Amino acid sequence: MPGYIVVGGQWGDEGKGSIIAYLALKDEPELIARGGVGTNAGHSVFINGRKYAVRQIPTGFVQRKARLLVGAGVLVDPAVFFHELEALKEFNVAERVGVDYRCAIIEERHKQLDRTNGHLHGKIGTTGSGCGPANADRAMRKAKLARDIPELEPYLTDVAGEVNDALDEGKLVLAEGTQGFGLSLYYGTYPYVTSKDTTASAIASDVGIGPTRVDDVIVVFKSFPTRVGAGPFPTEMSEEEAEKLGLVEYGTVTGRRRRVGWFDFKFARYSAKLNGATMLALTMLDKYDKGAFGVTDYDRLPRKAKEFVEEIEERVGVPVALIKTGPELEHIIDRRDVI
Repeated sequence: MPGYIVVGGQWGDEGKGSIIAYLALKDEPELIARGGVGTNAGHSVFINGRKYAVRQIPTGFVQRKARLLVGAGVLVDPAVFFHELEALKEFNVAERVGVDYRCAIIEERHKQLDRTNGHLHGKIGTTGSGCGPANADRAMRKAKLARDIPELEPYLTDVAGEVNDALDEGKLVLAEGTQGFGLSLYYGTYPYVTSKDTTASAIASDVGIGPTRVDDVIVVFKSFPTRVGAGPFPTEMSEEEAEKLGLVEYGTVTGRRRRVGWFDFKFARYSAKLNGATMLALTMLDKYDKGAFGVTDYDRLPRKAKEFVEEIEERVGVPVALIKTGPELEHIIDRRDVI
């Protein structure tokens, strides 16, 4: 069975959580490993009208049979971790989750620095979660690691070892990323970026997967890209225009209003190329064409929606395999068997 990675193709907020949750339930991966930065990114999942938001635990928690892992490249905030164990108690997360003993720890001083540093919080617009300062300490080789925190001891494991053993045994492994390509420390709109790379290559490294062990890379795009905080946004529309289109959103972590823009085909093509996308996922198609709401059969999509999907495929050069047409898990078109 293959190993595959899901990452964001824009500036985060693409709806990766809903795609990951769908794949977790549909494909039933036996291991779901989270890469990415840390608690500065939130993923939301709607199940039977109820919203679940996570910042530390893998979004694939909805698959009750899966082992849930937090890769070595991820920053861990123990307070957030234990809060989510409690909040997701109905999913028996505490019995299934493992944290790599090499994860660096976000301390309270990191959060304080993140919130009071004028460059980080003022100019760059960070979330204040402490991720940048914690990663700086990690680079300086002075960060605490998960193995140094007694409370985490029951959950510690070698994530890379588990993931590779699972692949050796023919098990399906899903690796999930956070944020989006435009926020990559290397390839994004520097300096208005996060504190590490966010591409599929980085997520593979975060969970300990070598490049030859990745079979598919799914890059998620939103019909109307959004961005929280400062930084370039070439296709940004005015707040008034966004309101007219019903595109008012707020960040999962910060609660800040998201800036909204038109789909940027050139940027999407570059993002797909550098991520090595084998397929794309498109979310919020119902916002682009209200007639698409809740449709689960591609042939039943309105003409406007179909033309948009086809234009993305033509101009980005990668097939659109998954299409979200609403917030609930069942609001999806899965075309993987026909592309």
